[in-house]
Amino acid sequence: MANRGDAAVAGGPLVFVSGQAPIDADGAVADGDAAAQARQALRNVAEVLAEHGTDARHLVKLTYYLRHTADLGDVRRASAAYLDHGPRPASTLVEVSGLEDPRFLIEVDAVACLPRETGAGLR
Repeated sequence: MANRGDAAVAGGPLVFVSGQAPIDADGAVADGDAAAQARQALRNVAEVLAEHGTDARHLVKLTYYLRHTADLGDVRRASAAYLDHGPRPASTLVEVSGLEDPRFLIEVDAVACLPRETGAGLR
């Protein structure tokens, strides 16, 4: 994933994931394809969560930053495939006029709890 930086920080029993752009490990962006970009941004969230010992089952909040609300159907389908468990996390959608790179149609940030097995989880 190309947009690592300070991808996440653990704060007590929570992991806060910085905004994840739709960039794959090779630095490629699915230019103009909101569905592919949403899937990639969510894969990046999953990678960051795994580095902190948690996964999508422990998400408590997702925030989607979307360039065009017309792409909402694509984002919902990508999210439904990624969040194939219950309960689903709370989520917020924000339409934005632009993101860091003009090719980006979406960015996603997240909050997850650590699993109970670690002794710090909320669920």
